[in-house]
Amino acid sequence: MCCLREVDDPRKPSNGTLHDFVEILVIAMAAVLSDCDTVEDIAYWAYKKEDWLRQFLPLKNGVPSEKTFLRIFRALDPKQFEVAFRRWVAEVVGTLNGGIAIDGKTVRGSGSGGESAIHMVSAFATELGVVLGQEKVAAKSNEITAIPELLQALHIKDLLITIDAMGCQRNIARQITDQGGDYLLAVKGNQPALLEAIETDFIDQYQSEAVDRHRQAHKSRGRIVGQIASVLPATGTVDVADWPQCKTIGLVDSLRKVGNEESNFERRYYISSRDLTAEQLAVAVRGHWAVENRLHWILDVSFGEDASTVRKDHAPQNLSLLKKIVLNLIRLDTTEQKKTSLRLKRKAAAWDDDFRVKIMGLIRL
Repeated sequence: MCCLREVDDPRKPSNGTLHDFVEILVIAMAAVLSDCDTVEDIAYWAYKKEDWLRQFLPLKNGVPSEKTFLRIFRALDPKQFEVAFRRWVAEVVGTLNGGIAIDGKTVRGSGSGGESAIHMVSAFATELGVVLGQEKVAAKSNEITAIPELLQALHIKDLLITIDAMGCQRNIARQITDQGGDYLLAVKGNQPALLEAIETDFIDQYQSEAVDRHRQAHKSRGRIVGQIASVLPATGTVDVADWPQCKTIGLVDSLRKVGNEESNFERRYYISSRDLTAEQLAVAVRGHWAVENRLHWILDVSFGEDASTVRKDHAPQNLSLLKKIVLNLIRLDTTEQKKTSLRLKRKAAAWDDDFRVKIMGLIRL
C-alpha cells in the first residue's frame, strides 16, 4: 500500500472521483489473485465480493464499475507503476542470490487494427522465480534499446545476468560490469566475428585437457533432455576491449528426446565475465531456459495474457505488470505447507477468503 500511494492518480480531480485510486488497485490485485484474468472478471468479482472487501477498504462509494477499472489502467502512468513495483519487490525479496534472466515476451492480444502487439522485456530472479521488473520495447524498436533501461533500474551487483543473443551487445556487457554484475551472453550470428572465434577455439581444443565438461540428463514435461556443457578460458579468443572482463567462453549441446524419437539437437555458444565451471554454465543456462516455463508459459496459460483483448493506451502494459505482481505474491507465499501449483493457489484464493487474506497480508479495519 505504501508503494502504491507513490503512484499518481491519473484522473483529473476537477471531474470528480467516486473511488479511491489505491483501493481500485488493491481490488484489482485481489481479483487477479482470485483467478480473474480480464477487466470484466475483475469488476464482477468486486461486485460479488463487496461485503468482503469492506472488511479491509472503506469503499466510500461502493465498488468501481468495469469502465472505471478500464479507464484507470488505460491512463495509469506505467513508469510510475513500474517504479512502485520494483520498490515493493526490493523490500519483500531482500538480498538476491544466483542469477537474473533478462528475456522478452510479446503480449499477442494487444495488437489490432494495424497496430503491433506490445513486447515486454522482464527481469526474472531464477532461484526465487519472481519478476524483478519489466520494460516495454518502444514501437519500431527492439529489445536492445529496452534492456539497458531495465538493467539501470536493477541492483545487480555480484549477480550473474543471463541474456539471449539479442542482448549480446558490447554496450550491454559494459553496462553490466559497470554496475558490478557479471554477464552470460548467448552468441549467435548477430556477432559473426565473435561466433567464429569461439567456434574455432572449441574445434581446435576439442580433445584438449583445458576443456572443462559437464554432462547431465533430466526429465522435463514428458521428455528427457541431455546436455553437455563445455568451457574454456576466453584469453586469446575474446578481445576484452570489446567485451569487458570476459573470462569464459562456453558451449552447450542439448538433445531432447520425446518418447522414442530424438529431436531438436541444439548447439549454443556463450561468453561470460565470470570464471565459470562447466557445471556452473549448465546451471545458469538451464535457469535462463526455465523463464519460458516459469514466466512466459504461466502468463499465457494460467493468467490468459495472450488471450486478453485489452489494447488501448497503457492498459496492456499495466495489466501485464498487475499479473506479475500477483505471480510474485503467489511465488513468495509460505502459508501453504503442501506443495501446490500456481493454478491451484489462484483457485484456492478464489474459494477461500482466509487464504486470500494471508497471501495479501490484509489487515481488517
